[in-house]
Amino acid sequence: MTDLGPVAWPPEPIRTERLVLRASEARDRSAFIELQASPEVHTYLGGPRPRDELEREMPRVPGQWPGSFVVDLDGAMIGQVLLRRATEHGRPAAAGKADLGYLFLPRAWGFGYAAEACAAALDWFDRVLPGEPVVLHTQTANVGSMRLAAKLGFTEVERFHAWDAEQWLGQRAASATYAELTFSPG
Repeated sequence: MTDLGPVAWPPEPIRTERLVLRASEARDRSAFIELQASPEVHTYLGGPRPRDELEREMPRVPGQWPGSFVVDLDGAMIGQVLLRRATEHGRPAAAGKADLGYLFLPRAWGFGYAAEACAAALDWFDRVLPGEPVVLHTQTANVGSMRLAAKLGFTEVERFHAWDAEQWLGQRAASATYAELTFSPG
C-alpha cells in the first residue's frame, strides 16, 4: 500500500496455524526471482519475466515496502501477499481502496496456504485500518483465484475486459475475518 497512514511498517510477524507472514529478508531473493520467472505463477498475469533480467535487477532484499508480506512455511518463503492502494488508473470502483494481491510458488499450491495467508493479512488489515474496504482483481478464467475470492468473502462488483481477457473485480465486507472463515486444502 502506498499509504498506511499511522500504521507502523513492518508489523510484528503474523502467525497462523501453519504460516508466518513477515517482512522480506535477503534470504528471500531467490524465491522472489522464482515467483517472477515462473510461467505457472504468471499464467493469468501477463507471463513471466526472464530469469537473467530478474537476477540483474532484483534488489538484495526485494519486496520491502508497506503492505508486502512474505509468506513463510517452516522458515522458507513460499509466497507473497500484497495490500496496496488501487490507483485511479485502474477501475473507478477500486480507486483508492486497498487492493489484495498474492503470488505463491507452484509447489505450495493445493494446500490452502493462499487462503490462510490472505485471510490473516486481511484480519491484520481490519485491525489496523478498521472499516476500510478491500478489493481484489482476477481473471475469470483463473478458477482457483475466483474460488479463493469467494472463500475470503469477496463479492462481485463488476466484470470488464482488459489485457485480452475477462477480468473480475470483487470487494470484501470488513466483517469477514480470519476467525470466521473455514479453510480446507485446495
